[in-house]
Amino acid sequence: MRRPPLSKLPSRLPVDGYLLALVGTVALAALLPARGPAASVAEGAATGAGALLFFLYGARLPPREAMDGLRHWRLHLTVLACTFVLFPVLGLAARVLVPQVLPPTLYTGLLFLCLVPSTIQSSIAFTSLARGNVAAAICAGSFSSLVGIVLTPLLASLVLHGNGGGFSTGSLVSIVCQLLLPFLAGQLLRRWIGDRLTRHQKALGRVDRGSILLVVYAAFSAGVVQGIWHQVSAPRLLCLLGAEAVLLAVMLSATWYGSKRLGFHRADRIAITFAGSKKSLAAGLPMAGVLFGAQAGLAVLPLMVFHQMQLMVCAVLAKRFAATAGPEPAVAVAGGAGGSPAAEAVGEAAVSGARR
Repeated sequence: MRRPPLSKLPSRLPVDGYLLALVGTVALAALLPARGPAASVAEGAATGAGALLFFLYGARLPPREAMDGLRHWRLHLTVLACTFVLFPVLGLAARVLVPQVLPPTLYTGLLFLCLVPSTIQSSIAFTSLARGNVAAAICAGSFSSLVGIVLTPLLASLVLHGNGGGFSTGSLVSIVCQLLLPFLAGQLLRRWIGDRLTRHQKALGRVDRGSILLVVYAAFSAGVVQGIWHQVSAPRLLCLLGAEAVLLAVMLSATWYGSKRLGFHRADRIAITFAGSKKSLAAGLPMAGVLFGAQAGLAVLPLMVFHQMQLMVCAVLAKRFAATAGPEPAVAVAGGAGGSPAAEAVGEAAVSGARR
């Protein structure tokens, strides 16, 4: 049988290429972990990559959009409550799974993911695809990330004490130097470099993903050297997958039906659902490296699994919402007026990025 010409072959693999890159990075760390001087180099590079992520995020965050979103304070408080109240409560409730279902090491990672802020890009992309309030998703994700820079470490000091992580003066200094200061520097320089960064979204996406892969390699490599992977079996990983599937289902249901009970209209409910049920891999990985050190490998594994799961599930939900929506997408700004050009541009860029 003749093989079909290359032009007739599928242009896309059925598996997310970035997920394959993450899995390949973990495999590389397992086979060739950084040791000795190489470990110091990898750790320094990962620290620099985390700082770069937050610098670029600060440089790309439009302050005007965030100020416009303050008019819809009820929506943003709802998303923040889901991210930093309901999620942690569910994480603490999952303590009953230890040790019969989840070992303490994986539970610590599960609890940590419940403290991480919401993601921005995928929340915007799915809200736009579902014809929801794109500007509200921009503001909600931005507020969550801003608050999370301070609130996530503080929550970690309260709930992770005695669970393999925690908060200390050293952690505070590290987070300020590695995450908060680069973000503030990006905000200060946005006036001069913001437009240039906006014109190179595709290249910046590669930088973001490459930085995350570097952080993942350093974290998992340190775990291999410390021998922490011998503590987890395949059945326990399957149990983690099941626990996170339940967690995501509960959060999606709570955000969708809870926002209805609170009186939000459909476009806002879509934004709340996608922004309030997600967790940011880009923000969580650098924070885990600071809070957990050599134990960060297992600590970030639940976050990586949840990240991919939320993308697949929310992609299906966004298509279903779009199929049942009206003919025109709802891109109203947070106050109920028409969508701003900046909000629409960000929404379109996020959708094209998600499709890549």
